[in-house]
Amino acid sequence: MRHTATVRITHWITAFSVAALLLSGVEILISHPRFYWGETGNVMDTPLFSLPIPSSRSTVPTGFSYVLPDQNGWSRSLHFQSAWLLLLAGGVYLAAGLRTRHFRDRLWPTRSDTTWRVMRSAISKSLRRASPSEREEWSYNGLQRMTYLGVIFVLFPMVVWTGLAMSDAFAAVSPGLVSALGGRQSARTLHFVLTVLLCAFLLVHVAMVYRAGFVRRVRAMITGQTGSHKEKP
Repeated sequence: MRHTATVRITHWITAFSVAALLLSGVEILISHPRFYWGETGNVMDTPLFSLPIPSSRSTVPTGFSYVLPDQNGWSRSLHFQSAWLLLLAGGVYLAAGLRTRHFRDRLWPTRSDTTWRVMRSAISKSLRRASPSEREEWSYNGLQRMTYLGVIFVLFPMVVWTGLAMSDAFAAVSPGLVSALGGRQSARTLHFVLTVLLCAFLLVHVAMVYRAGFVRRVRAMITGQTGSHKEKP
């Protein structure tokens, strides 16, 4: 499978943006590792749940007797800038994908891809960590296609929505979209849960690239060259 220049460029911009978002997100999380449900939440409120990690603020009760250096300032700035870069790359990817029929031709599952027998085989091979066939190395099976579509059209938009819902400006312009999530603290909690799901997807994605030949697949995503495999026009 040959990836177009637009897909390759937006893929690496997305990878860079997600790495920056995760790094800065962890720093923001350390500043206040407590999650609430509703519109407001602070150290005086009982959290929905909290992470068992030290905080960078002495006022946040976490059960630890020490605090970490506070990196909340630069991490928020990096998180904000990386999010806009991700949105820009995502917009270009979606526009190009719709124009070139990338989603329909490469990612939309066929009827045979969604049969129980094919899905069970794909799940079984993944659990057994079986090596992919030559065809599977350069194409997506039904399970992969549905997963990628779910990440692109459900998970990423939800991460963006819940992230924007924590913004004062977004809440002022579109209060209904914040209320639909249950409030700004609910949006923060959902943002964290969705990010965990996104990290799980990334781990599986990298593992599958490794199984299919890490160097070849990374080189193909950088140069567009697929070695001995014939490229599609």
